[in-house]
Amino acid sequence: MGQTITEKIFSEHVGKEVYAGEIVRSPIDMVIGNDITTPISIKAFEDSGAEKLANPDGFSIVLDHFIPAKDIASANQARISRDFAKKHKLKNFFDEKDMGIEHALLPEKGLVVPGDVIIGADSHTCTHGALGAFSTGMGSTDLAFAMITGGNWFKVPETIKVNLSGKPGQYTTGKDIILEIIRMIGVDGALYKTLEFTGSTIPHLSMDDRFSMCNMAIEAGAKSGIVAHDEITAEFLADKDLARAPKIHQSDADATYCMELNIEVDKLDPVIAYPFLPSNGHSVVQAVADKIKVDQAFIGSCTNGRLADLKVAAEILEGKKVHEDVRLIVTPGTQKILREATKLGYIDIIVDAGGVVSNPTCGACLGGYMGILGDGEVAISTTNRNFVGRMGSRSSKVYLANSAVAAASAITGYITDPR
Repeated sequence: MGQTITEKIFSEHVGKEVYAGEIVRSPIDMVIGNDITTPISIKAFEDSGAEKLANPDGFSIVLDHFIPAKDIASANQARISRDFAKKHKLKNFFDEKDMGIEHALLPEKGLVVPGDVIIGADSHTCTHGALGAFSTGMGSTDLAFAMITGGNWFKVPETIKVNLSGKPGQYTTGKDIILEIIRMIGVDGALYKTLEFTGSTIPHLSMDDRFSMCNMAIEAGAKSGIVAHDEITAEFLADKDLARAPKIHQSDADATYCMELNIEVDKLDPVIAYPFLPSNGHSVVQAVADKIKVDQAFIGSCTNGRLADLKVAAEILEGKKVHEDVRLIVTPGTQKILREATKLGYIDIIVDAGGVVSNPTCGACLGGYMGILGDGEVAISTTNRNFVGRMGSRSSKVYLANSAVAAASAITGYITDPR
């Protein structure tokens, strides 16, 4: 009986063939915490009486939500993780000195590897499935259990096969593909399932596109998103000092899927998710017709804060100015991305156009800082959620889009088709 990639990953980890629906106790290769969720895990760890981590090299803490600290409370919160990392001589601890948004930083560092089982106390941990790993978000106490034991319990998820065909247009990206999927099946259409992305489109998608797609699998209710390892994955990993040897898995031709979706990507326009759900998708053509005025354009987050996002923004902004009524905020995913974008001239172009570039942080995405929306304000944003009050005031509105759309809209003051 054929297996999906996800079933193969769990089979390899538990030492026997397993299939969707089975409950398994699996070792975990990488446990990921951040400044918001890790202090709860640390308390549970210490309350249990545990004195050492089961797998210290398989535990990473990334301070990325409110760092540098936005207030006294966030400073005190971060100190809990700093003290724990120092006490346990944690090798994979990332603070201001080498900072980045966790789901951009860990792939960059080679700490998440094809074939891994990965968990994190952050819902967008599913990002790392782009590397051919099983990666999912869990609660802070689940994290603590993994810190103590080195593993956790999982129900092996069923898989939805997403068949993508055709070459994407110039400004159609992985972000548009996942927004289209969420539009098709809704925010709970993949509940506790894996979205496996496959088809003739995949070779045309960069790692940045794949990270975006897997990142937002959770917005369809999915447990994980995954893309099989291929030449593009290998090229991305080639210059990295990987934490483990990759374990390459491909789904069998006779693997069982609970559903199949088909999308002709060559016919797909950029997609805009209107408030207040990521599933409220519309073509950018419709958004232009609706004449939606924006107060803020935001490019960044674990979904779209990568080098490709800064590149396309710079290409669109070069020689132009941000509209006088618009604030353009750009947040690179990591310091390395910022440095590369600076060397390539993207940052100068963005600043010359009137944009502001912040430190790598999750802050604006969750309405924390570095880009809060006021009463009644409208944002075009490359983030992953547009719920009521997500980026600030409960009367504000967030339209989700790719980075090209966000940059073009910053220039005109209205949601704009970059084509």
